[in-house]
Amino acid sequence: MRNMTRPSQSATSTKRLVWELAATGVLILVLYYPTLKALVSDWNTDPNYSHGFFVPFISGYLVWEKRVELKKANASPSLWGLPILLTGLFVLIAGTIGSELFTKRFSFLIVLVGALFLLSGKEITRLLLFPIFFLALMIPIPYILYDAIAFPLKLLASKVACWCLLLFGIPVFREGNIIHLASTTLEIVDACSGIRSLVSLITLGVIFAHLSQNRLWKKIVLILSTIPIAVIANIFRVTGTGILAHYFGPEVATGFLHTFSGWLIFIVAFALLFAVGIILRKTAYRS
Repeated sequence: MRNMTRPSQSATSTKRLVWELAATGVLILVLYYPTLKALVSDWNTDPNYSHGFFVPFISGYLVWEKRVELKKANASPSLWGLPILLTGLFVLIAGTIGSELFTKRFSFLIVLVGALFLLSGKEITRLLLFPIFFLALMIPIPYILYDAIAFPLKLLASKVACWCLLLFGIPVFREGNIIHLASTTLEIVDACSGIRSLVSLITLGVIFAHLSQNRLWKKIVLILSTIPIAVIANIFRVTGTGILAHYFGPEVATGFLHTFSGWLIFIVAFALLFAVGIILRKTAYRS
């Protein structure tokens, strides 16, 4: 009788936890509906964060990947989740008062962790911590930080591209982020700074590192490698655009060819990231 009772109690406890998590999830979604609605609108209108549509699905896959461990995990509600939950709500209130979108959006993740910890305890929260904070990659960074990154990237891309064009024997003159060629002028705007591909490549790098590497230091190295890869790839794109514009006219710097070159360079960048991942995978050093 004992062996029959325990599974029944365990199944009842699991069902209750699922219902509690589902009900709490609905309450959180209702609370954050205006914030999440504005977030989706940003994905739709800001090309830098169009990848945000895919992030929740990837996070869901990461949760599904943990399904066996979650079934074996011990659900033990913990009051330690309460201060985390309250902190998240405080951050939400502060962001609402200050009209700061990033703060309100990030508080969503803190509230999720706090609610999960409160209802299911440390073990289950630990298993789901990475999928939850992977969602941070769908949140646009504050524009003050965006501008602080984009501006030096524009200058770096234009400066190095000018050096490369001179090496190819193409006369060029640079004024800040503006490249003057004999037949046309190219302005390195925010869209050409490389930050768009950098943000997307970091997102891919994080999930790729998580799935492909078995050591923390390897994951960190792989994620950090996305930065120089994205920067170098964008420099190649700007240089290539300058070469094509010099020989074939300014039309190649706009329209379909310009967009296609962006996709092509991004594919090359991911191929380089994949190569770095393979090298790290074969690295014998372990720590």
